[in-house]
Amino acid sequence: MRIGLIAEGGYPYVSGDARLWCDRLVRGLGQHEFDIYALSRSERQEDAGWIPLPPQVSRVRTAPLWAAEDDGVGYGRRARRRFAECYGELVAVLCAGATTDATGTPADASATEADRFGNALYGLAELARDEGGLVGALRSESAVRTLERACRARGALRTAREVRVPDLLAVAAHLERALRPLSLDWYEDDGLGSVDLCHATSGGAAALPALLARHFHGVPLLLTEYGVRLRTHYLAETVSSPAVRSLLAALHGRLAAESYARAALITPGNGHARRWQERCGADRAKLRTVYPGMDADRFAEVGEGPEQADPDTLVWVGRVEPAKDLVSLLHAFAEVRKEEPKTRLRIVGTASGAEGAAYLGHCKVLAAQLFPDEAEGPHTVGHNPVSFEEIGGPEVPALADAYASGAVAVLSSVVEGFPIGLVEAMFCGRATVSTDVGAVVEVIGGTGLVVPPRNPRALAEACVALLRDPERRERLGAAARARALELFTVEQNVAAFHGIYLEIVSRTPVRRVVLDDSGSPLPFAVPAEAHVPGRWTDRTARLVARGGPPRPPGAPVRATALPATEGAR
Repeated sequence: MRIGLIAEGGYPYVSGDARLWCDRLVRGLGQHEFDIYALSRSERQEDAGWIPLPPQVSRVRTAPLWAAEDDGVGYGRRARRRFAECYGELVAVLCAGATTDATGTPADASATEADRFGNALYGLAELARDEGGLVGALRSESAVRTLERACRARGALRTAREVRVPDLLAVAAHLERALRPLSLDWYEDDGLGSVDLCHATSGGAAALPALLARHFHGVPLLLTEYGVRLRTHYLAETVSSPAVRSLLAALHGRLAAESYARAALITPGNGHARRWQERCGADRAKLRTVYPGMDADRFAEVGEGPEQADPDTLVWVGRVEPAKDLVSLLHAFAEVRKEEPKTRLRIVGTASGAEGAAYLGHCKVLAAQLFPDEAEGPHTVGHNPVSFEEIGGPEVPALADAYASGAVAVLSSVVEGFPIGLVEAMFCGRATVSTDVGAVVEVIGGTGLVVPPRNPRALAEACVALLRDPERRERLGAAARARALELFTVEQNVAAFHGIYLEIVSRTPVRRVVLDDSGSPLPFAVPAEAHVPGRWTDRTARLVARGGPPRPPGAPVRATALPATEGAR
């Protein structure tokens, strides 16, 4: 089987989202052939290079999302009219309202509006394939004026009618960035048209190439999401004007609905993402929850020896950023120290970007204020019970050592998708105290304590309860490790996707036809071994792709008999 794996800002780059689980998936499915289609998010990411790729990766094609060059193609009258019609329809649907409201509940699920959006999207893709010049057209003044007319039209959202010139420019620029994948040269017969299955590793930009492969060539689409883009938009887009937030929410909602409608199957990474997908219009019959696969081997030694932990230490491990709410954790720890004065808190992690670095500095200042350096006597050196450390330091040389240092692992986030750090603590057999956000309750499954977010007192009470009860810590840690080994390993992830790949391909109509010398279809001419490297594989043969809009006909593949000596092998 030949799989087109489409990733945005991750695999196969050294840094980025979804890099690890994609690499584990590809390496675990050595019986299949993979073509990687990667969308990069920054020049820095591209300069960092790729991770080493396994031999089953036959090709890698990349394209930048952070920049797009205008090919200089100018539209004639017919092409301009074609662009105006498609772009006008697309923005008219967005101005008419999002598919979901602020709670994620479907607001307008009419088939007519969905068809209008899909037809406009594919119309722009066909224009880019036939004429080029889409990047320049999306950046043109004509595009901004078309957007403005849609916002002022009767029936448009109230927030859209209140749009100002800066808002129009911001939305038009975002639309141009979001639609950049429509202009790629990935959709030919020897590109995504040649794969048996497109696997988009996220929604949004990564789903667009898969949608076009399905539109042009009938390639089935598998969509995996660990976080729904519409939810991310609601959480991240807080400083823009109401008009911008509303129109961009409509874009993310419509694109999600189109992706869910066209996908053969959808694999949310957890129940929290699954509920968001259902609210965005996903059919329950298409949903298969597949938890991310994580490497449990590096935590095996720690998990098998929980008694090595310091019984008076709490440990937090993760990426330092405001969403992790370390401020509440520090205030909770102040309450813990009143009950258990010997307790120590180790915060292990690095700052995420400039915002994370500023937040880390704020947390260090707060820790110094809450816990002045303490000394046991007049002749001893004082120390702060809170330490800030990084993986790779002398006391924490590896990630497993961070979890090994504490008896209780703490998660204090106010926003969380799939809590990877929590699963790592479970692999290490640690009792956990977590806030009830994202998929935490689903992951924990009763093997740890869960408290409300932004509630330092509740967090402190749960930590004290576990610090005072070593037998309970041991029971919860053992149960957590058993649950993690059952549900969250690489092996279960790879096995699940292998079955899903076979399920999709088994019910997909044959898209390639091989003809014999008389021009008649040759049955069983493309056996299952066709993509398995070996002497029987003829990589020079060109098959006829079926499906999608008509393309200039190519010469059909003619079947030829093998020489007698070759066939006798």
